[in-house]
Amino acid sequence: MKGCRPSSFPIEQNLKLVMNDQDPKVDANNYRRLIGRLLYLQATRPDIAYSVNTLSQFVSDPRQSHMDAVSRILRYLKATPGQGILLPKEGGTSLVAYADSDWLGCPLTRRSRTGYIVFLGGAPISWKTKKQSVVSRSSAEAEYRAMATTVSEIIWLRWLLHELGFPQHGSTTLFCDNQAARHIANNPVFHERTKHVEMDCYFVRERVESKEICPKSIDTKLQLADLLTKGLGAAQLRFLLDKLGVVNLHAPA
Repeated sequence: MKGCRPSSFPIEQNLKLVMNDQDPKVDANNYRRLIGRLLYLQATRPDIAYSVNTLSQFVSDPRQSHMDAVSRILRYLKATPGQGILLPKEGGTSLVAYADSDWLGCPLTRRSRTGYIVFLGGAPISWKTKKQSVVSRSSAEAEYRAMATTVSEIIWLRWLLHELGFPQHGSTTLFCDNQAARHIANNPVFHERTKHVEMDCYFVRERVESKEICPKSIDTKLQLADLLTKGLGAAQLRFLLDKLGVVNLHAPA
């Protein structure tokens, strides 16, 4: 792939990869090696986390369409060899989190995808993209499950920072672009739409009442966790990466 044409994004928008028996098979060992190395790389590259997580579902029986998608990631990496997270020298120790979900995003299981990213002093230190364990029956439920997962991560990070001598003073801001999920967090009224996620509702609500979490609204276009739940175009991806503090050291000044 050294002579390949670089790509400005790691995965095509609205690409729906499925298990297609009609699609030609590829070398499974080669595919698994590539995915294994990309899984290691995503520890410092949140921009490829969604793509790698999606393609890792097909390691048992990879097909040509899956390998083509992996090749797209390699072409993107060729275009951005010096890209990584810039940790600011003076950013403080306050936590800020972003949570998002892609309702029914998986075409195989129709499960939604949770994506979150947590900042410490303006720099991303923790992120995750993962399919939810059950099928969500509404977008509010999918968003609320993503919010509950993010709250768990925030609570653990607050405890860790406290142990390291940097306690968090005040609430940790959690940005969510779903109005229904925020309303349930601040004023939980249980009815038929939310009864099946009542445990998550109580968990998040308890942390809101204890002033550990403060849910706030954010415009969908500014939702940084969006790149962890779906494929984005080159312009929107670059915009969010700039907000994340991800820079390319090899890019011209």
